[in-house]
Amino acid sequence: MTTRTYGGKTAHERRSERRAALLDAALDVLAEHGATGVTMRAVCHRARLNDRYFYEHFRDRDALLKAVLDDVTAAGIQHVLGAVARAETDIPTVMRAAIAAGLEFVTEDRRRGTLLVESQATDALRAGRNEVIRSLARTMTTQSRALLGERAPSESDAELAALTLASGVLEVVAMWLRDRLDTSREQLTDVLAGMLVTSVDLPRAIGRSADGASRADPTA
Repeated sequence: MTTRTYGGKTAHERRSERRAALLDAALDVLAEHGATGVTMRAVCHRARLNDRYFYEHFRDRDALLKAVLDDVTAAGIQHVLGAVARAETDIPTVMRAAIAAGLEFVTEDRRRGTLLVESQATDALRAGRNEVIRSLARTMTTQSRALLGERAPSESDAELAALTLASGVLEVVAMWLRDRLDTSREQLTDVLAGMLVTSVDLPRAIGRSADGASRADPTA
């Protein structure tokens, strides 16, 4: 079967390019006008695409906003994981590399920072933000357990701690981006990384062994 092309590109390639253009345009509009300014017509106008192409990919504005959040989150996680992979293996260095990379990601493109700040502006974004927190927590749990080995908290303890840390870090960074915190980037990096490092000692802090059994339990 022969794949038909137009202008040297297949239909699938053109469709993928249109979707990418709509996502990029949505980020532009959101950065300039906030989440409520992201409409089908505004995005299509910015992307220079006919309205029909919007519905080729998205059911409505909420679906578009969710896709933007998912796309940026996935890119952000890969950016952080890349920095972690390049870091030394000692825990403080890895944690600092992760935080520094995350801050770099949301500040090197101001649209990403605006997306984080606006992530509670609509019902769709709030729901998406909860999914982002869970996605970040899963990544944190996997990475920390691989890094700590036998010293790692139990999986359930690690997941609960990661959810707490992920939601807290996102909120603090959003406050910083809004200029609501009188702190330098360096201090923010140090403190957030330090919080991640302290989670390493979670089993001892809560009186539980790494397998999840309470130390007060004579069978532990």
